[in-house]
Amino acid sequence: MIDYRHQPSHHERYDQEYAGLPVAHVLWEEEDGPHPEAGAAAWRLHASVWDDDVPSFIDEVLNWFFDHVDTTQVTAVVVGNWGECTDIDSQIVVQRLSAEAARLPALRSLFFGAIPPEEAEISWIQQSDLTMLLEAFPRLERLEVRGGEGLALRPVRHESLRVLRIETGGLPSTVVRSVAVSDLPALELLELWFGVNGYGGDATAADLAPIMSGDRLPALHHLRLQNAEFQDDIAAAVAGAPIVARLESLNLSMGVLTDTGAESLLSGQPLTHLRRLSLNHHFLSDALMTRLTDALPDVELILTNQRKNDEWRYVAVSE
Repeated sequence: MIDYRHQPSHHERYDQEYAGLPVAHVLWEEEDGPHPEAGAAAWRLHASVWDDDVPSFIDEVLNWFFDHVDTTQVTAVVVGNWGECTDIDSQIVVQRLSAEAARLPALRSLFFGAIPPEEAEISWIQQSDLTMLLEAFPRLERLEVRGGEGLALRPVRHESLRVLRIETGGLPSTVVRSVAVSDLPALELLELWFGVNGYGGDATAADLAPIMSGDRLPALHHLRLQNAEFQDDIAAAVAGAPIVARLESLNLSMGVLTDTGAESLLSGQPLTHLRRLSLNHHFLSDALMTRLTDALPDVELILTNQRKNDEWRYVAVSE
């Protein structure tokens, strides 16, 4: 089940629950109790060069998973650290999962890079081209990614994907443009964390134009464009975007949203149809917060974490 109200944190390691299922850890030790049924758990694949309780290399974890678990029944997988994730990119895991796709016919939910800051800061995680995963799993409904360094994605058509979330401290513009021109007819929730230019976040509001039109996203009802230095520009684009009229929730949180962006929202198309508007972590004045509250009395308006509206303005997640 997808909780459209929940706003995940990049501190979450998904070692207890994911996609509504309890998490089973590979390798499963006999002393941990009976082996869980394959389809009754989300399987966490995790290696570490610092933790003596788990293998140092992800190959060993993947081998155990495919040798000991009836993977034909697995519906959810959480990929954690693949070892030295700040030095080695994720391609080894991408290729292995893609090559074994026939052994994972029931896979519907995949979190790729569930690595918390205490293991690696979000902008240190070395990702890679993840297009192969979408091509290999045409029935995947939920793809969530953490880490933007080296992240790549080619435009795709995917008939089943309902949720796409990408958490980064710096999202490459090439990825944003690929998402924007992909055909995702089933997508209900899109979430992008843009981050900062210093960590590769070089996108602009112009890159979002195909998303704002909504032409390739007929099922989208929850749009989250977050953690941007150019949050005011996003707000201005949203103010006239055709897709907004059919949204249930809009999230422009975590970024550098100022009174300029709020004015755009207030002067643009009506937002009164929204069930929820999140502007959490913002640089709005008290006066603009009051105007938004007055203008949207029936909308669940999230205005928490008001930051000081001074010269130093920052996104919630960068390094």
